[in-house]
Amino acid sequence: MNFHIVACGGSVMHQLTIQLKRLGHNVSGSDDEIFEPALSNLKTHNLLPTEMGWNAYRINKNLDAVIVGMHAHKDNPEWLKAKELGLKIYSYPEFIYEHSKNKIRVAIAGSHGKTTITGMVMHVLKQNNKAFDFLVGAKLEGFDYSVQLSDAPIMIIEADEYPDSQETKIPKFLFYKPHLACISGIAWDHINIFPTVENYVLQFEKFMETMEENGNLFFNQDDKVLCELISKFQNSKNVKFAGYAAHQHLKAENGFELMTPTKNYPVQIFGEHNFYNINAAYNICKTLGLSDDEFYNAISSFKGAAKRLQLIYQSDKNVFYFDFAHAPSKVKATVKAMKELSPNRKLVACLELHTYSSLNKDFLKEYKGCFDGVDFPIVFYSQHSFEMKRLPEVSPREILMAFGNGELKTFNQPQQLLTFIKRITQFEKEFNLLMMTSGNFGGLKMEDVAKFLFN
Repeated sequence: MNFHIVACGGSVMHQLTIQLKRLGHNVSGSDDEIFEPALSNLKTHNLLPTEMGWNAYRINKNLDAVIVGMHAHKDNPEWLKAKELGLKIYSYPEFIYEHSKNKIRVAIAGSHGKTTITGMVMHVLKQNNKAFDFLVGAKLEGFDYSVQLSDAPIMIIEADEYPDSQETKIPKFLFYKPHLACISGIAWDHINIFPTVENYVLQFEKFMETMEENGNLFFNQDDKVLCELISKFQNSKNVKFAGYAAHQHLKAENGFELMTPTKNYPVQIFGEHNFYNINAAYNICKTLGLSDDEFYNAISSFKGAAKRLQLIYQSDKNVFYFDFAHAPSKVKATVKAMKELSPNRKLVACLELHTYSSLNKDFLKEYKGCFDGVDFPIVFYSQHSFEMKRLPEVSPREILMAFGNGELKTFNQPQQLLTFIKRITQFEKEFNLLMMTSGNFGGLKMEDVAKFLFN
């Protein structure tokens, strides 16, 4: 078939573009800007557009379908030309459903933990030589791609609530119609798309309504908002609900172990939120037919997804972790995990305000209490981020008031931030460092940060 991908440079879209070519299709793509690693990945597969920008001439009647990414606006000339010619047009979640409509579809949703749970399920299935397709939002060890399309009987999908396209703005997870699903928890996010808590929660109710008849849904039984939603849900499709808690575990000499009735299994990840994630993955894998031994033996070697509590530096006196955390619930969970890892060490925790929600004055108060118990709490932000999102700049005092932490320090210059943390190293020899962002701290590379601070 002949496909054209509008906005082929996105983190998922470029992976989809590559997969279509690997399946033997003729594929072209376009975008107005493409960054690493998508740039190199597309170039490696000879899929990098010869010129950047949008051009209607790329669209013709020989195309079997056009797939449009979220980055493309409604007035995109290629999108408009595809409509004019009456071509088949998909958003990427629509296409994923089309590809997997005859498969067992597993969708992992929730405000936090989606990537990790999806990664755990993928890791366990692969370790047990099970064939499956997948879509996940991060790089995982042992997988060359974050999207795989084949004739496998199962499709594992990280199902997020962000819109499918600039035109319809339907949450992506409403397209997948899963037979088996998980909701890890609900905590308001994406204020630019979902202006109220009620509107945000409503999307998860709609998600449950899309499930296939007699499906299975696992949910975090300790999430009050989620439990309240499920208690009110009108179950017209005979979906079976089952709650899960954090997997029983204990602190061992070299990390943590999972407790089971027969034996304990060491794991390479930590944090209470990850023990909830493990139990979610366990329930999914059991439903897919794996035994306890198959699950636990495989999960022991799972190292986590890229940028999710990723170890950057370690010595006998310090550890430095980087995390993708940016929403309040994610920040709280990550901070808690770091404190549990080394209760007797001082913790330096730095969060970059980078997303539209985190830079919004009306949403900022949701971060209240996120840094409770942190010895050196820091917030970083850049004026450029406010300009890019066309938001009024928030003052350091407003940030301080929102977080409700009198010890909080704020910085908007990367070098000033590093200098402050370096100063801490002069009088605190044993401490742990946590850097959290969905951005890049004004261009800082975490490996360079480690060299500057600890060498």
